[in-house]
Amino acid sequence: MASYISSLRSLVGHRPLIFNSASGGLLNDKNEVLLQERTDTGDWGFPGGYLEYGESYKQAVVREFKEDSGLSVVPVKLLKLSDSFEYEYPNGDQVQPINCFYLVKYVGGKLLDHRTNETSNLKYFSLNSPPHFFNEQHEEMFNVLKGSL
Repeated sequence: MASYISSLRSLVGHRPLIFNSASGGLLNDKNEVLLQERTDTGDWGFPGGYLEYGESYKQAVVREFKEDSGLSVVPVKLLKLSDSFEYEYPNGDQVQPINCFYLVKYVGGKLLDHRTNETSNLKYFSLNSPPHFFNEQHEEMFNVLKGSL
């Protein structure tokens, strides 16, 4: 079955759309944050993604984190609601993502050890040495996470 996003895009093409998304910041015992290297840009971002129809932000961050990283998490605290960014994907899709960014807690699973259609690599980064983020929204989330500790 096609995803909600794929179904919409088949109808509207690359036109600008507003989507709801959820992302999570997971820290290890060294206070390093887990980030995902994206297959579409080769840049880094937080595990997360767009809500499916009928899904809550909390449900989406749990599902997306598992899909993107292999890890099971639970949302602990909402760190930021972000709605002021626009982004154009490499394929031309234009979006204004309304994102709920959560601090999440690890509850199980192990990091993916293979490439998927969205994740080429996973790595923990020091909060003092951020990588190149794929968009400004993820850079802002990184700074919000760093400022919350």
